[in-house]
Amino acid sequence: MPDEERRAEPVDLPEARVGRRLGLSVSLVWLVPLVAALIGLWLAWHNLAQRGPTITILFATAEGLEAGKTKIKYKNVDVGVVTEIDVSPDRATVEVRAEMTADARDWLVEDTRFWVVRPRVGAGGVSGLSTLLSGSYIGMDVGRSGNGAWRFRGLDVPPVITSGLQGRRFILRADNLGSLDYGTPLYYRRIQVGQVVAYHLEDNGKAVSVQVFVAAPFDEYVTRNTRFWQASGVDVRLDASGFQVNTESLAALLVGGIAFQVPPDEATGERADDRATFRLYDTRDQAMAIQHRDLQQYRLYFNDSVRGLAVGAGVEFRGVPAGEVRRVEVDYDAQRQEIRIPVLVEVGAERLYASATADTRQQRDRIDPRALLDSMVARGLRAQLRTGNLLTGQLYVALDFFPDAPPAQIDWTAKPPVFPTMPGSYSEIEKRVGSILAKLDSVPFGEIGTELAATLETLNAALGSIDRLAATADRDLLPELRLGVEQARRSLASAGKTLASAERMVAPDGALQGDLRQALREFAEAARSIRVLADYLERHPEALIRGKEGSK
Repeated sequence: MPDEERRAEPVDLPEARVGRRLGLSVSLVWLVPLVAALIGLWLAWHNLAQRGPTITILFATAEGLEAGKTKIKYKNVDVGVVTEIDVSPDRATVEVRAEMTADARDWLVEDTRFWVVRPRVGAGGVSGLSTLLSGSYIGMDVGRSGNGAWRFRGLDVPPVITSGLQGRRFILRADNLGSLDYGTPLYYRRIQVGQVVAYHLEDNGKAVSVQVFVAAPFDEYVTRNTRFWQASGVDVRLDASGFQVNTESLAALLVGGIAFQVPPDEATGERADDRATFRLYDTRDQAMAIQHRDLQQYRLYFNDSVRGLAVGAGVEFRGVPAGEVRRVEVDYDAQRQEIRIPVLVEVGAERLYASATADTRQQRDRIDPRALLDSMVARGLRAQLRTGNLLTGQLYVALDFFPDAPPAQIDWTAKPPVFPTMPGSYSEIEKRVGSILAKLDSVPFGEIGTELAATLETLNAALGSIDRLAATADRDLLPELRLGVEQARRSLASAGKTLASAERMVAPDGALQGDLRQALREFAEAARSIRVLADYLERHPEALIRGKEGSK
């Protein structure tokens, strides 16, 4: 068959049919954004899971804080960052919002504390120097409460002690704060063992409560018999042992301090409880002084001046401390129409009992204190103001026996009882000096001075006459006296020679007795001449000036 005919014959082809494809068909173009979305969701979830809570901290000022930069650190590890800083609606504080890490979620409890760490110079030393380069940050101290919190009030000053530090706290009551401050060091035998952590004025406004922390193991040395005192400054003392200067340390001298110790003459005592209360004394001497037991109050009336008698002045029984002055007042006695000075004192009864006999001390528990004091007052026990320091004029109350004191007794009906007193020795001296001065005022010193001047003029004239008389006597009479004395000396020498010759020449047979008598007569005549001259001068003393009558 020819080729053209074969090409003209039709060819049977298969027919296409449209049908539905089974399964899901996804283009690879959409796979990439789907994976990216999944990764984004996972990152968002991971970020939310790792992101901690947001807290608010109230500070007095935002000094040193910056949003997005200031960190929150716990033990110098970053646990959060400040995200926003706003002023509170009442404009009293600054609200600082911060985002914490997830690990810090369980640390946000009610007693967790926050404060701003910046360079500070205080009683506890210098802190925050590292922030000079890195900038301020917020410090954190985790509390122990079981209740969570999201809003906190920041501390104005960093806490002295942080959680985890072992030790105990104690409360000290003082009349005034003195030089104490947050971080003031606490010393035990001149070793720093703690610090002042807080203080506040008590509700009645009459005392200050100071809270101190003593670190372990030194807190074991705080017992019920421990005494605390302010160790600020220098304690200067001048006594019989010499000049003494005491201070705890150079730091205590500059910023103050507190020291504590058990008195040497007392037992250590039991361990003090946590937050036990103690009295804070002003000086070590006050703290170490003997604590009087069985204190009794008495009122003393003095007519003397109480200038120099201060509250807290000592009451001594024969030089032994027995109490102190509690109050000094002024009282007008309408019945006697006079002003008296009542002084309230507290006296330890055991000090007064010390004056009893040995038998009485053995039976002290069975004696009647009133009967004992009445008997002591009957024997002359009195209270008297005495000068304790002549330089400062400080006074103290002395209890002593005055056997010659007028009879007196204790007024037990008064509240408190009135104890008899004696005028002070200084007052007596002052009265006597005043009496002497009054007598001296009555002496006419002006007239005496005038008469004394006249007497001195007369005396000067008499002295001039005596000088002239002495000159005349030296010129006229002394030559004759020298001549008489020379003659007497020669006569005595001759008599001596004669006596010597007589002793050699006198023999037992008495042949030279006549010559001896003659020599003795000559000696007697010479002696008579001297006696006559002396008698003449005694009857005519003017011869010393005028010379002998008839002589030129």
